[in-house]
Amino acid sequence: MGLINQLSRTRNSIKQLLKLPNSLTPLISATNSRLLESKVWQSNSYCSQIRHTQKEIIDLSKYPPEKIRNFSIIAHVDHGKSTLADRLLELTGTIKKGLGQPQFLDKLQVERERGITVKAQTVTMFHHPTSHVSEIGNAEDKAPFLLNLIDTPGHVDFSYEVSRSLAACQGALLVVDAAQGVQAQTVANFYLAFESNLSIIPVINKIDQPTADPERVTAQLKSMFDLDPADALLTSAKTGQGLEHILPAVISRIPPPPGKNDSPLRMFLLDSYYDEYKGVICHVAVVDGTLRKGDKISSVATGDTYEVSDVGIMHPELVPTGVLFSGQVGYVVSGMRSTKEARVGDTLHHARIVVEPLPGFKPARHMVFSGLYPADGSDFEALNHAIERLTCNDASVSVTKETSTALGLGFRCGFLGLLHMDVFHQRLEQEYGAHIISTVPTVPYIFEYSDGSKVEVQNPAQLPSNPKQRVTACWEPTVVATIIIPSLWDLLCHCALIGEGSNWNTPSSIVNGYS
Repeated sequence: MGLINQLSRTRNSIKQLLKLPNSLTPLISATNSRLLESKVWQSNSYCSQIRHTQKEIIDLSKYPPEKIRNFSIIAHVDHGKSTLADRLLELTGTIKKGLGQPQFLDKLQVERERGITVKAQTVTMFHHPTSHVSEIGNAEDKAPFLLNLIDTPGHVDFSYEVSRSLAACQGALLVVDAAQGVQAQTVANFYLAFESNLSIIPVINKIDQPTADPERVTAQLKSMFDLDPADALLTSAKTGQGLEHILPAVISRIPPPPGKNDSPLRMFLLDSYYDEYKGVICHVAVVDGTLRKGDKISSVATGDTYEVSDVGIMHPELVPTGVLFSGQVGYVVSGMRSTKEARVGDTLHHARIVVEPLPGFKPARHMVFSGLYPADGSDFEALNHAIERLTCNDASVSVTKETSTALGLGFRCGFLGLLHMDVFHQRLEQEYGAHIISTVPTVPYIFEYSDGSKVEVQNPAQLPSNPKQRVTACWEPTVVATIIIPSLWDLLCHCALIGEGSNWNTPSSIVNGYS
């Protein structure tokens, strides 16, 4: 009954509106006219903003290889490399000071929660060597430099990310804590860069700390890596002290990429991730040639051909440019729909043009194996889908299907370490909502039979059980370790008498090698 009364009142109101005097008609027309003009003005304003944005499309043709520097930041855990990357982004105007979140390039939720870098991230910056950052846009006499920065993880479990990143660089900033000095991953990352023949710039960070001792750290760098103490840059990424010397050092000490724009296209596939709308987005380093939107490219690994639908740079997010030239690092969208099509280390080239493949990465050496099973057996396909998408973004994980009598269908996954395994599990849950059961991690063993054949066992269920084959030896993993200690701590030198080992003195430390 109440609904009928409400409809009746609404009908009466409409009748009263229809009886409005003609004198109000011009007012209504004027009001409608103003509304229409307002909509037209808003539309024109929106269109002008689009045109203004289109005028600011980055012209990468202004940056020949000699105007490009590709470098990464390598360091031990918590030595300040991500904070240093933030300051460099602010110095070049890539992000506004104080508006970005701390550790801007640490974008994963797991990175935020744990306070560590898990994924290497690439960002393109523009820097004028003679003008202030705010004057870069007005400098017409000399084009700024294009700097591609790659922030890398510091934990040993993510060393594969570091090695892939260094393949796209010609130099590296070796960041060392002024208080802690050279640490384990400082040594490991230095030799990764050294073996890649990169120009290394030592950066002693956190000099604002009360316990900082830059002189001791420079002596360590000299004795262990033969790095000239005069080349070390003393900085504090937290306070900004000494940061003004880093970018000039990058430009003067790191060589430009050696490629040529007129050579046949060769691109290095550095990384990839899956987007629900665009498919697989590949991060590439253009070694030779030029890539444009609409080009058809082929993969050396698979032989498949794709058409480039989008190409651009990370500045700091995806910015379409329509083209990538030799020496530049960016992203490519080519219509890949399966994560198996994007193979890290692959060489991409123009279709129907034969090129020499680029040297790929060393395969990841898996140290820990664990089984992953869906908490609900009916979610196997969903877990399979999630693992495929995640391994597209983490190529260092090996995955094989297996069956357990207790847990059903699942996967046997290989990881670089326990932290790597834990982070992979956490990303499955956070990014894909997967509920999993993981088995106790194991290490691989090698069994040798009486006939001389050997088999690697990664799962206890695969232990030899054939009575006709007699096992003569079982090999387990061992570690060859180098322990670096202060010269005052001479106690470990006596441990060499117990096992196989050797000692040698340096001016600031004693190095012990064991196996």
